[in-house]
This record gives sequence, C-alpha cells and structure tokens, in this order.
Amino acid sequence: MTEPLLAHLDRHTASAGPAGGGAYAREISCDVLVVGGGINGAGIARDLAGRGLRVVMCEKDDLAQHTSSCSTKLIHGGLRYLEYYEFSLVRKALIEREVLLRSAPHIMWPLRFVMPHDPSMRPAWMLRAGLFLYDHLAKREVLPASTAVDLRHHEAGQPLKPVYSKAFVYSDGWVDDARLVVLNALDAQKRGARIYTRTRCVEAQRSASGWKTLLQGQDGETLTVSARALVNAAGPWAGQFLREHAHQRDTKGLRLVKGSHIVVKKMFDHPMAYIFQNPDKRIIFAIPYEGDYTLIGTTDVEHKGAIGEARIDATEITYLCEQASRYFAQAVTPADVVWSYAGVRPLLDDASGDPSAVTRDYLLELDTAEAPLLSVWGGKITTFRKLAEEAADVLCPALRHAAPAWTSGQFLPGGDLSGYIGAPQRPDTDFERFDQALADRHPWLPPALRRRLARNYGSRVEILLGRAASLEDLGEEIAPNLRTAELSYLCNHEWATCAADVLWRRTKLGLHLTPEQRHAVAMWFERGSASTEPATLASTR
Repeated sequence: MTEPLLAHLDRHTASAGPAGGGAYAREISCDVLVVGGGINGAGIARDLAGRGLRVVMCEKDDLAQHTSSCSTKLIHGGLRYLEYYEFSLVRKALIEREVLLRSAPHIMWPLRFVMPHDPSMRPAWMLRAGLFLYDHLAKREVLPASTAVDLRHHEAGQPLKPVYSKAFVYSDGWVDDARLVVLNALDAQKRGARIYTRTRCVEAQRSASGWKTLLQGQDGETLTVSARALVNAAGPWAGQFLREHAHQRDTKGLRLVKGSHIVVKKMFDHPMAYIFQNPDKRIIFAIPYEGDYTLIGTTDVEHKGAIGEARIDATEITYLCEQASRYFAQAVTPADVVWSYAGVRPLLDDASGDPSAVTRDYLLELDTAEAPLLSVWGGKITTFRKLAEEAADVLCPALRHAAPAWTSGQFLPGGDLSGYIGAPQRPDTDFERFDQALADRHPWLPPALRRRLARNYGSRVEILLGRAASLEDLGEEIAPNLRTAELSYLCNHEWATCAADVLWRRTKLGLHLTPEQRHAVAMWFERGSASTEPATLASTR
C-alpha cells in the first residue's frame, strides 16, 4: 500500500493525498518545517497553519504511533502534581480541560474519579485540601466539584474490598489520544499544511537565511524542503534529532520515563473511574475502557533501551496487578491481562531522583542565532493546545509574521455538531443529542455501530457514510463492525496505511477482534483495496 514519494509527487499535479489541492515538486519551500507527528507537533502545525504560515510536518512513523497513543488517555490537571508544588502546571492544565472538552465532544468527555481513602496513606485532611485547590485553581463550567461519598452505600463501593468505607470523588476528562493527534493533523491540513507520514527528516542544514532539509520515505525516496524555521517536536527523540540530524547542540536533558498500562476484562459496571493510592506514594488509575474492559496504569520506570521499542515487562505487570488488587475485591492477576501497551515520556530532567516526581511541565527553547530553531522539551497531552499557542507566539515574531492566537474556542474536525443539534450547550449532553440525531437521520445504522462511528468521527461521519442508505452500501464487512467504506475513509482522509493504524490507533477495534479477524484487515491492506492512493508520504497541498 506504499509507493515511492517522488513518483507520488510527480504523478499528482493538481490534487492528491487525503484532501487534495495544490501542485507538487521535488523540492518545496515553506515557512516552517515541523519534525514530529505526535500531539505537540500536530498541535503546533495546526496553530501555525491557522495563522497563515506555510507549514510542512513530517513524522517518521504513523501519527501518534509512540508516546501520544500510549498515555492514560486523560484530560486532567494532575491532582498528584499538587504534592510536588506544581501549582502553575496544574492550573494551566485545569484551565485547558474545558477548552478541550468543548472543542471535540465526540472524542473527549467528562469523567468522575473515585479515590478510596486508605488511612495508612495520605490523611483525609490532606486529600480534602488538595481537592479544594483542584476545584478552585481554575474556573469550571462543565465539570462538577469534588465531594465525599460513603462507599458502603454508593455504587462505587461495590467492586471494592469492604475495608474501604469512604472515598472522595472529583472530576477530570477522558480523551481518545491517538484520534486527538489525527484531528489536529486534519485541521492543520485543512488550513494549508502539508502532512508527511512515514517520512524522516534525515538531514537539516542551517544557515542565516533558512534551513535546507532532506526528507526520506520508508522506501528510500527523498524530498528536499527549504524552510525559514524549524520546529523540533520529536518528543523522546528531540535531543537525538538535534545532535544527529540538525547538527545542533543538545542543551536540555530529557528523562525518558516508560509508562505502561494493562487492559483486563471489565471490573465494574458504573461509568466512573478509580484513582488508587499506593504504598510507594504513587497512584494508578482504573478506568472504564472500550465498553467491555478496564484500563489500569500507569508505571514510571526509567527507560534505557531503544526509544521506539518500549515494552511492558513482567515486573510492571505484576506491580499494576498487585496495586489494583489492594483495592478490588476480585484480585487482578497477570493471567487476566488481555492487552498492554507502553510509551516513553520525554520529561524535562530536573534532577529528581524519583521518576514520578519529575516535572510534567514543558519548555520551549527558541534559538535565533541563525534561522529560527524552536525545540519542544517535555509536556503532557492536556496542555498541548496551550503549548502550541505559546510556540506560535514566540515563533511568529522571529519570522516577522503578525497573527493572533486563534485555537481557543475553535472546534477540532468533527467537533462542531451544530448541524445536527443546533447551538452547543454542554459537551457531554451535546454528544448524546448528536447520537440521537444521527439515529434519526440514519435509522438503518445498528445502534452499536452508529455510536462507535459517532464517537470516532463526530460530524465527519457524513464523509464516511456518503450516500449510503443501508449497511450493504458501506461495502463488504472485512471484520465485525468494520466495513470497506470506513477503511477507505481512514486511508484516504486520515493517513492510515496498515491494519495497525486502523485497529490500534484510529479505532480500538483490535481489542475486540480475534487474531483471524485482525488478519483479515491486514489482508485487505495487502490487496491494496483502498479506492485511491494512500496518504503514506503524500503531501496534502
């Protein structure tokens, strides 16, 4: 399903790739080249493109293939960071929660967290004080305040051991992290950015007048990009990219910390999540996941191996099972694990001995000694939009480009549901109204499929459905709940090029399918069944 980059560029003179538009050449120029297709790179590309700059973004693998699809999938202030006096970071993240929830109510929604009180851990007064701060550090319009509950008479107490009689409940949000990255890339593309996936920046030569860079696809084909400025948003690879490819000094230290998660069969029936305190002063979450499962994580382990090859190990699995079993009446064992994932977080090295205590804040480093170079160090998914806004705020003056910030209050692709429900009210109830409106408009869609499509694509579902008036109009069912119309949409609009892109990032259907069914999806890609050329290395403008 891949093809040489230059052949693709030569053949398309008017339109190509996920959205079409624009002419192609073997050498292109732009204002800013963004290296890295995780959440920070995609967010920065979107913000800069929306300010009228010519943007190219390249990612050596799939969008969100590494850190940005391996998070705990929370939009949260970080309650435990208050213990490390990270008040500025927590406040920034708390402000962002509702901004993000409103921007894409189909992939983000409010979530209540239950914290059972263990008297041997933090005292109740400390938890009350922390939650009071959490409630009041930033304005809330959607998320309710924290409260105390009696687990002996509350549904949240049912799956827990009887020893836990009291809990505190507070609010944060949930996000489909990989889809969040794709939506930012889609919006960047819509605003003129060129998006290259499976494309490395193998060489970047700097001068006073700009950057001369060489992009290389997985098949070895190359493309030269001249840029006025370069953004290093390579995440865990940021330091390595500077040293080995941009030939610049690596001025900041990164702590590479592996966070691993396990997925087990559903441990409880209610829609709330749990936050458990551990004897080592860390916390883990147990979160409803994909309807039939519970997601448990995360760990904080120094990562010493190859960045792109992080894997959960037996010690981490045992740790997560043991800590969850301290609270759940039904023990969690390694045999219960049906899936796991691990990612490497690029954290700013603040000389903390404990990986859990390393700051989750970010630093933007702008070097204007020659052509501008902006490096992104650290960060967390909740603050990506603010990080991108601040990155554009510092980069635009360096390029003598005046344009105001614009992303706050703007919808991400698929997030504007007004065509179905009228004016938005609350993001959580807006989605439910949208789902019902979609049912009214397409009564032939089975409820489970309709809701999954609504969650994945929001109002962009109409692009996928087209003129379909029956399930058969969506094409062959390649695997349960997955038809060719959706696969073609993901290839032609969202840069999917293989089964893993679809099953584990753009959807989570891989969790629900058998190995044979997953193989059927892989064979669909092997047959080259997409209706148009894939977006693998395609420029989108």
